[in-house]
Amino acid sequence: MKDKVLIVEDELDIAELIKVHLSELDLEAEICGHGDLALKMALNQDFQLVILDVMLPGTNGLDICRELRGAKPLQAIMMLTSRTSETDRVLGLELGADDYLSKPFSVRELQARVRSQLRRVHSLVQSQSQEQHQESAVTCIGDLMVDHRCHQVTYQNEAIELTSTEFDLLSFLGKHPDQVFSRAQLLDSVWGYHHSGYEHTVNSHINRLRNKLERDSANPQIIQTVWGVGYKLNSAGVSG
Repeated sequence: MKDKVLIVEDELDIAELIKVHLSELDLEAEICGHGDLALKMALNQDFQLVILDVMLPGTNGLDICRELRGAKPLQAIMMLTSRTSETDRVLGLELGADDYLSKPFSVRELQARVRSQLRRVHSLVQSQSQEQHQESAVTCIGDLMVDHRCHQVTYQNEAIELTSTEFDLLSFLGKHPDQVFSRAQLLDSVWGYHHSGYEHTVNSHINRLRNKLERDSANPQIIQTVWGVGYKLNSAGVSG
């Protein structure tokens, strides 16, 4: 999918020129020449980069920058300013613009600045994705750790050997600690089917997990039965 750029420029010839040069970078660009409409577009759509002229009919570029930065802190914003307007450049940066480009500008400079901003955007997205993945890849509840990437479980620093289905069942319960699930819900979520008559499958795997995790499987503290409802992973049972 191509990166999208919003060009906010009321001089159509300049806007079209920018669009042509961005197309050479294989970018998808939209043009908007009115500040009020541009602000709505930037707030309601996903653009990897917004290129903002300062002087616009309606809301000016500096106010758009301020509003957009407040609503979308990670939005990449480049200001277009007059070469003689140092005040606008300083204000734009103070209001949160990531970069500015002085008019008139060279094609190479425009493309280099855009590439730089998009590299930053992609790096940030990748970093966030990795952080989210790392956070979701390991579930820790008390002394129980479930590593979803490596399919490994440790309890009180001891490795617990589980079959793939036992692991999937414990992993599901571990992602929803203290939440009670019926046998039918577990069948649907872990096994992928919900036909009646298969509840004994859940019971068998629950018993196996208890035999491997509980000190006393006859008096389970970790995977508990809620009579008349189903099963839950008791977070208090894996602590201490």
